[in-house]
Amino acid sequence: MSSNANLYAAIEASARRAGDAVAFSLDGSTLSYAGLLTLVGRYANALTQLGVGRGERVTVQVEKSLGNVALYLATLKIGAAYQPLNTAYTAAELDYFLGDAEPALLVADPRRVETLRPIAAARGVRHVETLDAAGEGSLAYLAATLPGAAPTAICEPDDLAALLYTSGTTGRSKGAMITHRNLSSNAKALLDIWAFQPGDVLLHALPIFHVHGLFVALNTALLNGSEIIWLPKFDADTVMAHLPRATVMMGVPTFYSRLLAHPGFTRELCAGMRLFIAGSAPLLAETHRQFQAATGHAILERYGMTECGMITSNPYVGTRLPGSVGYPLPDVSVRIVGEDGAELPRGEVGMLETNGPNRFLGYWRMPEKTAAEIRPDGFFTTGDLASMAPDDRVTIVGRGKDLIISGGLNIYPKEIEMEIDQFPGVVESAVIGVPHADFGEAVVAVVVARAAATLDDLALGEWLAGRLARFKLPKHIATVEELPRNTMGKVQKAELRARYKTLFPGA
Repeated sequence: MSSNANLYAAIEASARRAGDAVAFSLDGSTLSYAGLLTLVGRYANALTQLGVGRGERVTVQVEKSLGNVALYLATLKIGAAYQPLNTAYTAAELDYFLGDAEPALLVADPRRVETLRPIAAARGVRHVETLDAAGEGSLAYLAATLPGAAPTAICEPDDLAALLYTSGTTGRSKGAMITHRNLSSNAKALLDIWAFQPGDVLLHALPIFHVHGLFVALNTALLNGSEIIWLPKFDADTVMAHLPRATVMMGVPTFYSRLLAHPGFTRELCAGMRLFIAGSAPLLAETHRQFQAATGHAILERYGMTECGMITSNPYVGTRLPGSVGYPLPDVSVRIVGEDGAELPRGEVGMLETNGPNRFLGYWRMPEKTAAEIRPDGFFTTGDLASMAPDDRVTIVGRGKDLIISGGLNIYPKEIEMEIDQFPGVVESAVIGVPHADFGEAVVAVVVARAAATLDDLALGEWLAGRLARFKLPKHIATVEELPRNTMGKVQKAELRARYKTLFPGA
């Protein structure tokens, strides 16, 4: 009989070995690994009682909590697929996700559930349950009435474990089908290359609707049997209060820039730390240098994406070069190709493509898009421009796709432009990312108004706030007479980025 490829089976085995050791610590209380197994079992029984079957989707838009963790693990345990959504998404955005994913269950914040129930009903969702930031709600209450033991489903490596949506340049989000093989291979590789060891304590201040906080941080720490210091969000004072007990921290570049700006952040606070890891957005070389000077620690930068998890990483032992994302993970292949698809000589800039056990299965119900993005030999076109040194070290130099990364979150301009262009008085718009000292990049909208109309920036901003998640909202709206175009009529966004690159001081 073949072994179980279900990622949860490996996490379950690790938790059993850890036993009464602390799995999570928060607000002065703790949850042991044995207690986590019981909690996950209760949630698994709750999902089964609600009729969630193997391969069915569980859509989750709730605040970070231990109940949310138990729900994620329970979804894996029963062989269903976990579909997390950013808590900032509006009801209109959620309507699309429910229509596309067709989940069996929606788990929502109690404060929003009455708004979402009719949307879910119209999309054919069978059940709607609630879970709040304290891990309480109708789903938690149901789970509490059920036994803590439940069978773990036998899964094949390519069975669907998660469905994560990533925005597309057409404005339509794509569901990346993430398998148990994808998650397991990545977590096991990271355990090795980042030298996780008994006694490691992870400081977790990331959201868990995102690959970084959910898969990279949680899966790795749980497989290691580590204690996880569980923080609801990043707050510099709170993070610094817990740093002396931690050995590993994962964060977006914004975390590190904010720590550096805090007057109480000292080298002594970091004395017990083993590793600081940065990802989800490019880390400025200057931030890397300042952090090392202030703490003695060189931040380890890595590179990944929704579709492939982690692809490259700077070394644990060796030079962590500022501006570089390091080397391909074990069993992960990376190549740089030209416009003709042929591999380029080392040192030349081209499109980064990758393949390996971490590469996703394809886009949910989008076979044409899958075929366009995954080549016949299995390599995935990332959309990022990069170069590779003779020793295989990778440097990302730009993005072929029109992507903005602000505060570690991916934002695609087309989606915002489609909304702006519907606003009365707008002729057209172009959305760009410009340097921002805190967020890495800030969203800027450049708008052309009708000749007879005077665009009300405040009204446009308020209108967008009801249609888009907050992190997508422009931090500046500029009105111009016309957008710069080339001879083919294409808007020259590079020119706009150059024009507005000094908009935010200190970037």
